[in-house]
Amino acid sequence: MPDEPFLTHAGGCHCGRVRFEADAPHNPVVHECNCSICSRTGYLHLIVPASRFRLLSGGDALVAYTFGTGVARHLFCRVCGIKSFYVPRSNPDGFSVNVRCLDGGTLQAFSVEPFDGRNWERNAGALAHLSHD
Repeated sequence: MPDEPFLTHAGGCHCGRVRFEADAPHNPVVHECNCSICSRTGYLHLIVPASRFRLLSGGDALVAYTFGTGVARHLFCRVCGIKSFYVPRSNPDGFSVNVRCLDGGTLQAFSVEPFDGRNWERNAGALAHLSHD
């Protein structure tokens, strides 16, 4: 729903060192990717523009992992190992928040759409608009 108002959703890693906020719809569409890293971690992508993402704490606890093209910056808490958000290759000007790392209370519901990340080059354009205000 393009006219749906945004709500501030808070979340973080398992140990609580990394905390963030993201402004997104009450009932967002999220993407389940079948690429090698997302399918292994069960990541559910809520992509937001950088202007609607705020790291509140734990920047010093984050470690980055890159592979392939090196464009995606997978950010993990060095203490508990959780990737609660990262900079995706499809949207390097935004952030992908793992819906499973959001606190309870603000997310009313969400719908899941599959994304064929195994064939990334053919499909990435379908996500490009998500990191623009």
